[in-house]
Amino acid sequence: MDDAEPPRHEPEENRPPQRVPAFNVPPVILASLGLLIVVFAIQNLPWWSDDTLNWLYFTFSFIPARYAFPLSQQGLEWLWTPVTYSLLHGSIEHIVFNGLWLMVFAAPVARRIGVARYVIFWILSAAASAFLHAAIYWGDQSLLIGASGVVSGLMGAACRFAFPAMDSRRVGIRQAHLNPRLSIRASLRSRTVVAYIVMWIAGNALVAFGITIVGDSAQPVAWDAHIGGFLFGFLLFALFDKQPRIEVENPAPPAA
Repeated sequence: MDDAEPPRHEPEENRPPQRVPAFNVPPVILASLGLLIVVFAIQNLPWWSDDTLNWLYFTFSFIPARYAFPLSQQGLEWLWTPVTYSLLHGSIEHIVFNGLWLMVFAAPVARRIGVARYVIFWILSAAASAFLHAAIYWGDQSLLIGASGVVSGLMGAACRFAFPAMDSRRVGIRQAHLNPRLSIRASLRSRTVVAYIVMWIAGNALVAFGITIVGDSAQPVAWDAHIGGFLFGFLLFALFDKQPRIEVENPAPPAA
């Protein structure tokens, strides 16, 4: 009979690392993507008549001209369209582009602030984007649709905690939501954040001049709505942050 040997326990540091799922998105982000896809599918049902489609876009798109007339002399569309426009998209390229950026930047924000705050953030960042657009194009009758303003707001919020390293540790993307929050001043002192903001501004400046690098170039892009969303997320993120335990003024320099 062979002697039984007690089980050997490998040292913790010698154990192979656990496999991390390559696709790991918070459920609320998957729900957001699902909602966008369902709405897009409804928009493109083949049996809609032109009159029905015109009603749908008029009822749920954001139109700056609505706010140039007395609200008492029109329907209630002015009340919900500053949010519902963010659920509509004009093409497959449009929704795919916004969906990809949503998965990248919404995930750390949603993990950090939770479902309820994420929903409120979506509503308010959509409205902020829409009303900056309205302020610039006051009285214009064109339609504004798409989640780009909300995505830009999430990008701005991520700049306050997700990019810079607070110390010599390298934090993975799935743990980025655990970083302390940078103050606005400290964010603007972070080379990583500043480099990202400069590239983001440059990209929107090109769009303003009619040059589209990525996305659907067949449709006009509301670059001003992007700016409204980004400023909302960057400047007001602290109001949504459920981890306000420490607001870092100066990010620690990287280790040599």
